[in-house]
Amino acid sequence: MPGPLHTLYFIRHGETDWNAEARLQGQRDIPLNDFGRVQAEEAGRRLRGLVPSFEDLAYVASPLSRTRETMELMRDSIGLHRTSYRTEDRLRELSFGVWEGLTWKEVRQRDPRGAKARDIDKWGFVPPNGESYGMLADRVAPFLDEITRDTVVVSHGGVARVLLAILGHAPPDAAPRIDIWQGRVLVFERSGHRWA
Repeated sequence: MPGPLHTLYFIRHGETDWNAEARLQGQRDIPLNDFGRVQAEEAGRRLRGLVPSFEDLAYVASPLSRTRETMELMRDSIGLHRTSYRTEDRLRELSFGVWEGLTWKEVRQRDPRGAKARDIDKWGFVPPNGESYGMLADRVAPFLDEITRDTVVVSHGGVARVLLAILGHAPPDAAPRIDIWQGRVLVFERSGHRWA
């Protein structure tokens, strides 16, 4: 599949305490910690260095508080109005269902069969009351079709991974295993993707 018609500047939200503890956040609304706030500002500086006309970009965020705060701190750091962006519900993180709040060690202790099944098929496995990466891709793909200009997206690691698969930059079985960094910008272009 060819790359997007417009460049996407993807920023994963900054660190939360649950990230630091390696807990599955999913759609739980966990706030940034102090280090996450620094990462949000760093992402803004990186964006400003990448795009001289950054004020002309569209800005869209997941509605969860960690992504909105990342967007607002990032915009502050480059001199843009803090809240002049829109939220998009389809950019919420992958739902881990009843596993949310647990570490992977705790998941393996409480649901060893589920954890093993997910290890075998990370793309297709659906946690109890959660969703698979494939389901997330189905949710995110229509959003891509609606993008009409170069856009900054502040969202989550799972969303970045499905974008890699949807846009043909990684096969679905490999995409869930790719690290998505905080405080950096993942640039999706027609020619491919790169970190800045």
